[in-house]
Amino acid sequence: MRIGRYLAAVACAALLAACASTPVPPDEAGAAGSPTALASATKPKSGLPPTDPLNSIHLPPTIARETAPINVDEDRIDWTLGQSQDIWVRIRRGFSMPDLEGTLVEDRTQWYAARPDYMERMIARSSKYLYHIVAELERRNMPTELALLPFVESAFNPEAVSTAKAAGMWQFIPSTGKHYNLKQNMFRDERRDVLASTEAALDYLSRLHDMFGDWHLALAAYNWGEGAVSRAIARNEARGLPTDYASLTMPNETRYYVPKLQAVKNIVSNPASYGVTLPPIPDHPYFVTVTTSRDIDVTLAAKLANMPLEEFRALNPSFNKPVILGASNPQILLPFENAERFQYNLNTYRGGLSSWTAVTVDGRERVESLAARLNVDPDTLREINRIPKGMRLKPGSTVMIPRSGRHTEDISAKLAENAILAMEPDLPEARRLVVRAGKRDTVASVARRYGVSVNQVRAWNKLSGSKLVAGQSLVLNVPVKRARAIAERDDEVRVIRVSGKGSRAASARQRVVVEPHAKAVRASSRASAKSSAKASAKASGGRAGAKASAAPKAKAKGKAR
Repeated sequence: MRIGRYLAAVACAALLAACASTPVPPDEAGAAGSPTALASATKPKSGLPPTDPLNSIHLPPTIARETAPINVDEDRIDWTLGQSQDIWVRIRRGFSMPDLEGTLVEDRTQWYAARPDYMERMIARSSKYLYHIVAELERRNMPTELALLPFVESAFNPEAVSTAKAAGMWQFIPSTGKHYNLKQNMFRDERRDVLASTEAALDYLSRLHDMFGDWHLALAAYNWGEGAVSRAIARNEARGLPTDYASLTMPNETRYYVPKLQAVKNIVSNPASYGVTLPPIPDHPYFVTVTTSRDIDVTLAAKLANMPLEEFRALNPSFNKPVILGASNPQILLPFENAERFQYNLNTYRGGLSSWTAVTVDGRERVESLAARLNVDPDTLREINRIPKGMRLKPGSTVMIPRSGRHTEDISAKLAENAILAMEPDLPEARRLVVRAGKRDTVASVARRYGVSVNQVRAWNKLSGSKLVAGQSLVLNVPVKRARAIAERDDEVRVIRVSGKGSRAASARQRVVVEPHAKAVRASSRASAKSSAKASAKASGGRAGAKASAAPKAKAKGKAR
């Protein structure tokens, strides 16, 4: 009897454990909005096996300081943060910059107020990011006016790119991004990453404020560069002029920059007075962070989160390729309401997570030959790697390819960090010729003689006109076969040398001295022989004549004596 009771107890315990470990669809897990505290949701359960980092969700830093990361394999995600006020109230409460006044501010304020549709689109985009930015500003004791700066920089578009190649909602140029540790490689550009770019932007703005001691000057430097602002201040000091923002001489873009921010601040401070309605934005986190140790397709991640691809990319715009690399410890942002669905779908998904991998080519390679070697479609290679028609790969280039056959591994961290995609025009192999211009040569005649274009000759030799000086050396790049033919037929020995670059370092440079054609040598020898004979005969005749004319003189002289 006791044994029977014991076995029954063991069976019940096993059943309960199995139920606890079985993923439960979010719709069946409980009514949304049930009062579950975040802190209680994060308590680890003992006795459970270690889980893949892919299945871990982290709260934003501002909440994570108070609660531990939530592991989606072990705990349910019931996001209920209770009633919250509007984020605009919190932003207004943190305003601390001195107001800027003047006609430019009034002009920009009216400009924004007169475009309600434009303001509505910007605010709709900002609703995903404002809470995080405001929380970070408060943590650093920085003015919340800076949360409005992306309205001016990029209209809160994290995928914005300027003509100066500045990218992301904070508009970092490549060099400044690298200075602030924003990774930029083939697979990822952290200038567009929501978390990384915000941290870098606030670091930069804080440093500029420490440098100038004034937020308006710091903002001018963010737009114009700290060196330019420092020089403008030095010029005013030398002339005994004020050195505040309004007194400096600066480009129009920078002159309007701070007034634009002040204009947005004016509207946020009192939208009704400008006839603007600010849509309410809840004052709680919009997203959570998911980490992964395995590659996963962007489209699949969006599908598992039950999100439109466009919305997923709006939160995760830093991924340059259609795959998210697990080796780079990515931070995938998901809206709170999608996190639980993602957890369940991920834990019950049985297919492959990624359909892409990458290879590096050793030498120059045409897309068609690489596709044939890997048994993939060349058009797919061109599309996924953005390789235009008429271009080929340079040695050392890394390309994305569909997983198939022996290429099924995840992309390594080393490859991801060092990957480059370098292309060149798919032209016949060329050799570098150095030729010498003749007396009557022009750029056009040289181009015609060697089968190249006038523009090519000018570009290779940095020439602006068409005239050449006799004996002037010119660099030409011609196909290998033509270079050999030129070297063989050039009887006038205009070709000085032929050099070329192979795909290997060992044959990186070769120099060939071009001799005259054999026929030309014989002709030249005959001409030289004739010339020498004539010269010799002339010299002999001259000496004989001189002796003949000298003899009569001697005789005459004798007679005179």
